[in-house]
Amino acid sequence: MSERSNQAFRFSAKEPLVEESSELLSHRASNFKNDSSLLSDFNLLVSSARGNEREANSELWYLIAELGDRSAETSYTPVSGLTVAKTSLDPLRVIQKLRSTLKEKPWEFRYVLKVKPVQKVVPTEIEAIGKAVSEKSGAIRDGETFRVSIEKRRSNVSSKEVIDAIAAKIPRKVDLRDPAKVVLVEIIGTVAGIAVIPPNGILGIEREKRTI
Repeated sequence: MSERSNQAFRFSAKEPLVEESSELLSHRASNFKNDSSLLSDFNLLVSSARGNEREANSELWYLIAELGDRSAETSYTPVSGLTVAKTSLDPLRVIQKLRSTLKEKPWEFRYVLKVKPVQKVVPTEIEAIGKAVSEKSGAIRDGETFRVSIEKRRSNVSSKEVIDAIAAKIPRKVDLRDPAKVVLVEIIGTVAGIAVIPPNGILGIEREKRTI
């Protein structure tokens, strides 16, 4: 897999799909501000085609601005086709609202392919990941089942060790086929994004467009 250098920028502009207010236009002037800390403090993980990261960043910023957060930040990661974003809005709610936007205005999604919520970012260490999941495990109620979904990028951490550490923190049954909740572990080099979400908590643009 080709990799982008580990450089981060703040984006706040895109080619408008609808008429923009003067406030939105003012954000277009703040393109490409260095923000190297964003990779350790993000709450949305965004997939795009390789080479479309800039357009996807801009598109996501515009979509989040439509939801009410005009100060959202987006950033490159070292992995091609993968970017991150930080919004003041709840990431799980953002997924729900973007899904509604997709149903109403599917043409506004041209470059973003998938959006995943992240509730906490920790170092890519077994103990840190287990602790973060434990803090979020209250979302898995008594009687509910769960499964762990791990995506590793630029990391040699053992998936089995991560799963074992998570399972030790959650006193619930595992269901790989039809879980009530999914424990999301998104590893990007030295950092890992953690979230406990419902099975529909990930927005896959192309798949959902086919159901519209």
